[in-house]
Amino acid sequence: MRTSNHLIGLLNFLTFLLSIVILGGGIWLSSRANSTDCLKFLQWPLIVIGASIMVVSLAGFAGACYRNTFLMWLYLFVMFFIIAALIGFIIFAYAVTDKGSGRPVLNKGYLEYYLQDYSGWLKDRVVDESYWAKISSCIRDSKVCSKMGRTFNGVPETYDMFSMRKLSPIESGCCKPPTECGYVYVNETLWNSGSGLAATNLDCSRWSNDQQMLCYQCDSCKAGVLGSLKKSWRKVSVINIVVLILLVIFYVIGCAAFRNNKKIDNDEPYGEARMTKAQPSRIHL
Repeated sequence: MRTSNHLIGLLNFLTFLLSIVILGGGIWLSSRANSTDCLKFLQWPLIVIGASIMVVSLAGFAGACYRNTFLMWLYLFVMFFIIAALIGFIIFAYAVTDKGSGRPVLNKGYLEYYLQDYSGWLKDRVVDESYWAKISSCIRDSKVCSKMGRTFNGVPETYDMFSMRKLSPIESGCCKPPTECGYVYVNETLWNSGSGLAATNLDCSRWSNDQQMLCYQCDSCKAGVLGSLKKSWRKVSVINIVVLILLVIFYVIGCAAFRNNKKIDNDEPYGEARMTKAQPSRIHL
């Protein structure tokens, strides 16, 4: 009995450490929201779940170590909803980032991103004009495009060198024109009009050498934001799945500890079944 309670106490301490991992994931997404992804609402559910697990694990730790039945009941009750919320959150994260990915370009190291490859709630959220104004402003303020410049021994990189770079989705979609437009490379964010403009791609006419404009109004930029979000959220979701499995295991052991605490409250000797106690003793004449 004591072993089970001590075990759940230890497991709740480990759950407390797991909550730090979840909070760390939320803070990491928050930092990317402020500097790269620029979508500033998806990290908050993760932070709330992490903080909730931290508080509940402390309650479970105290309940198991001090055999406080109420705290153990509170731990199990709240943890059930936290596990359900984490399951819903993981499903939601995979659902909204399910479709869309970059397309390879012949003889290029980077991928191109197309808005039509994405669909669903997250796309509708990103392309909303009022919301996109905030996202594009965030990308501009983060100076992600101005940081693309590279030199080798004081010489700017050539077009062939630039073509082999592994650009991030936002760098590819927002900081340069689509390759099919046929612009002529000057430097990473300066391109002159060429002879092969693709009339079917409206982004070709949206590109601007104005460093405050670039391709921030292009569909490729919106697709790049979606592609960046997908990469970030898939990384965090893998951690969340591992944490979820551990939480379920801890929850099952917590139920066993709660049962032990009830036995102590009812003065049941360990290993003695309730029905055995209920049987009246026989009187021998």
